[in-house]
Amino acid sequence: MTEELDTRIGQIVDVRESRMIALVTRGEDGVFPIVEVDGKAMPIGQLGAYVVIRQLEIQIVAMVIRAYTEERGLHMSPDGSVQGSSFRTVNRGLLNLIPLGQLDGKENFQRGVIDFPVPGAEVHYIRPQEVDILFKRYRHLGYAPGYLPSMIDKEICLDPSNLFGRHLAILGQSGSGKSWGVTNIIQKAVQTMPNAHIIILDLHGEYVWRDEQGNTHAAFDESHMAYFDARDLEIPYWLLTYSEMIDLLIDANDPKAPTQKAFLREVLLALRKKSNQDLGDIQLSIDSPVYFSMVELYAQFKRANEQTSDFGKTKGPLYGQFDEFMVKLQSRFNDTRYDFLFKPKKRKSSDSLVDLLRDFVGLGDEKRQITVIDFSSVPFDVRPMVSAQIGRLAFEFNYWNPRSDEFPILLVCEEAHNYIPREAGTQYDGARRSMERIAKEGRKYGVGLAVVSQRPAEVSETVLAQCGNYICFRVTNPDDQEYIRGLVPDAEGDLVNILSALGRGEVLALGEAIPIPTRLRMFKPDPEPNSHNVDYYQHWREGAHDLDVGRIVDRWRRQGR
Repeated sequence: MTEELDTRIGQIVDVRESRMIALVTRGEDGVFPIVEVDGKAMPIGQLGAYVVIRQLEIQIVAMVIRAYTEERGLHMSPDGSVQGSSFRTVNRGLLNLIPLGQLDGKENFQRGVIDFPVPGAEVHYIRPQEVDILFKRYRHLGYAPGYLPSMIDKEICLDPSNLFGRHLAILGQSGSGKSWGVTNIIQKAVQTMPNAHIIILDLHGEYVWRDEQGNTHAAFDESHMAYFDARDLEIPYWLLTYSEMIDLLIDANDPKAPTQKAFLREVLLALRKKSNQDLGDIQLSIDSPVYFSMVELYAQFKRANEQTSDFGKTKGPLYGQFDEFMVKLQSRFNDTRYDFLFKPKKRKSSDSLVDLLRDFVGLGDEKRQITVIDFSSVPFDVRPMVSAQIGRLAFEFNYWNPRSDEFPILLVCEEAHNYIPREAGTQYDGARRSMERIAKEGRKYGVGLAVVSQRPAEVSETVLAQCGNYICFRVTNPDDQEYIRGLVPDAEGDLVNILSALGRGEVLALGEAIPIPTRLRMFKPDPEPNSHNVDYYQHWREGAHDLDVGRIVDRWRRQGR
C-alpha cells in the first residue's frame, strides 16, 4: 500500500469511453509535481507520458494528451472548513487522459479497455517495471528503433513482421526528421534481419551522394547496399504497361485522345507479338514485359496519320488524328534526358529483364540487402511514372515468385505525394493505380510499402488507409492533422493533437507493430543521410564569395548532380 501511496498523483473526476479527466492531488494547488523515478526527477503531466489508473482490481494504462490548470472558487470559514462565510479562488491541475489498455494480475498488457473505472479512481505515475510489461511483447525480436524520452534506458521494440508486412506510413513536415527516421528504421532492420530485401526510391539523392571533392558518401554500409542511378539502371520503355504508356504519351485533354488510345492498344499488342515470336506458345498480352521497337511504333502511327488514297485526294480514316501524339513522342525521343527510357543501351532484348530484376532486388553479382535507386537526375515530369514502374516491377516479381513467402520485399517510397496523388484524373493516374494495387494486394505476396511524405493530405487515401502502422513526426498543418486523424482508429484520434508538439526526431508510433501507441525518440542513425538544413547564418557571414558558374551550367546541361 505504501508503494501505491508514493506513486499516486491524482484521482479521476470524469470518465468517458475514449477520454478521462484526472485531478492532480499531489503537490501544491495548481502546481504539477515533480517525482523521482529510479533516481531521476520526472515532471508529471508531460504530453505523451503514461499513467496507471487503479481501482480495486482494475489497472488501466492511459496517455496524457493535455495538462492544464483551472480556477475554482470556494466558500471558506476562517478555520479553513468549507462554509459560506468567505470566498477564495484556488487553482487545480487537471490531466486529460486517453485510455489505451489494461494490465492484469499476471503482468500482462492487453490493448483496449473492458473494465472502466468510476470517478474517484486513483491515478499513479507509471513505474519502470510497468513500462517493461507494456513493451515486453516484442522484446525477444530485438528490433528497437527508438526509446522513451522520459526513460532513455527503455528501448521500444516493434514487431518487424507487422511493421513492414502490414504497410507503414512515415509522415511529418519538412525538417521534422523523416529522412533521419527512415535511415534509422532501415539500419536497424538490416542489423536485426541480415537477409532483408529493401528497395528505396530516393527522389532527392539523400541516401547516397558525392561531396565537392567527388567522394561518395552513403547512409548505409556499402557491404549492405547496392546503389543505382535510375538512368544507369535503365527502366526501358518496353516494360511500361498500356496505362503507363497512355500517361507518358497521350494528353488526356486532347479531343483525339480516345482514338489515340484505341490505336495504341492495337499497335502495342501487335508489336509485342511480332518481336517475340521465339517465345513459342506463350500468350502475350498488351502488358507483357517483352521488347518491341519504339521506332516501329512511331512509324505505324505516322503511316496511319498520313494515309491517303486516290493520289492524295481521299484521306484515310485516321488522317490527322495523331498529330499531338507524334509531336509528344518525337520530342521526348530526341531529348537526351529520356535516353535511359527510350534509348536503352543494356536493356535491348526481352532477355535483359532477368538482369534488371536481379539488380534491383539485391541479387546482382554481389548480393545486397538494400537497393537505393536515385531518381534525382531523372526529369521531373517522368519521375513519378518511373518510380511507380519500379514499384510495379517489385510487385510483379513476387507475384510470380513461387517462393515469395521466403523473399519478402519492402518498397520505401520517398516523397510519395509526388507520384501517389490523392486526386484521381491527374497526369499520374497510372502511377497511382500501380501503387494502390500494391497497397491492397502486396502483403499477400510479400511486398510491403513504406510511404514517406511531408504532405499526407496529398497522398492517395487508398494507399494510406491500407497502412497498418503510422510513424508520425511533427505535423503542424491543420489539414494534414485532420487527414491523419481520419486514418487512425477512432479511439486513438485524439492522440494526433500531440503531433504539433513533437521535437525533431520524436515520433508518435501507432499501429499493429507496437503494443501501445507510443511517443518515442528515434535513435540517431549512423551514418546519417544527406538531409541537413542549410545554415543561412553561417554561410551568409562566412560563405562562398564566388562560384564556378560554368560548372553549374555544365551540370545542368548534362543533367548530372
